[in-house]
Amino acid sequence: MAKREIKPIYWKDGCLFVLDQRQLPDRQVYLRCRDMRSVAAAIKDMALRGAPLIGGAAAYGFVLAAKALKGKDARRWAEQIEAAAKHLRAARPTAVNLMYSVDRMSQVTRNWFFQHAGESRHPDSSGSEPRLAPGRRETLINLLKEEADRIFKEDADANRRMADFGANLLPANSNVITICNTGALATCGIGTAFGVIRRAHELGKIRHVYACETRPYLQGSRLTMWELMQNGIPASLITDNMAAHIMATEKISAVLAGADRIAANADAANKIGTYGLSILAKHHGVPFYIVAPTSTVDLKTADGRGIPIEERSHEEVIRLGATRIAPKGARARHPAFDVTPHALITAIVTERGIAKPANAEELRKVAA
Repeated sequence: MAKREIKPIYWKDGCLFVLDQRQLPDRQVYLRCRDMRSVAAAIKDMALRGAPLIGGAAAYGFVLAAKALKGKDARRWAEQIEAAAKHLRAARPTAVNLMYSVDRMSQVTRNWFFQHAGESRHPDSSGSEPRLAPGRRETLINLLKEEADRIFKEDADANRRMADFGANLLPANSNVITICNTGALATCGIGTAFGVIRRAHELGKIRHVYACETRPYLQGSRLTMWELMQNGIPASLITDNMAAHIMATEKISAVLAGADRIAANADAANKIGTYGLSILAKHHGVPFYIVAPTSTVDLKTADGRGIPIEERSHEEVIRLGATRIAPKGARARHPAFDVTPHALITAIVTERGIAKPANAEELRKVAA
């Protein structure tokens, strides 16, 4: 099957269009986000997901926030922008790329206000709030759009570099296991862990990919298998509890996973189930690689214990779509992420190089 490039988000006519991943693989439907809150809702409600893509989408959400600014007072504008930043940050607490993008967009805004907010005042009241000159709104919007485009492009470029670094780690005729979705649907480019698989396949190194279904949200079955098939990569879907058997009975070359946040000591938070895979890989002597851009590294968080773990609705556990799979009234837990200790990670692949072994010293060499 020929490759098809996927556009998980794109900007057109002053709006952000989001591929609704909740409807994949059966339907390809785009949501039109006209304001910041609709972008935040798309992130929170999992219409789009994947740490790098969340960051890219949030950047464009910031642009929409600027388009909606009301009034002329610089202070009022600053308050509205800060409220927008707070709203976007709260959409998904674990993905540090979201915070990274919002912080960058906020800095652009602060710099702009510093340069322009005091340039004019009411002619009849020297004590009034500083007003912004006509046309300044469009200047701010354009600056923010340029920064959002830059964030998007930087991630796409990082994907390509990570793919090259990671593909070099894999031997010929590799059988690999991956979890969740880390491809074009999760990033602004070809993907993180999936990007490595895609590049290795182009080099003729991939024999077979085993994609964990990734309960309870099924990103592996719905999204990763779809992308593998779109790219013509030989693959089989496995339930999460088949991974140990596959490692024991097949010659697995590596386990590849992404990350939503990497702490300073190289502990890595990723989709729930990743930690278990790392333990299985250690037991079977299989290399376990985390593939993530440096924007995912959070040097302010000492170790995995400081990473906030998002707890999602129990309804996503007791139901598959509209079908209830547990007794009525059953209780459930849904931590959406877990933390893999750095001792179980063979290496962390970034766009700046590979941290091997995965520890604080090596991570700082590529991320600081």
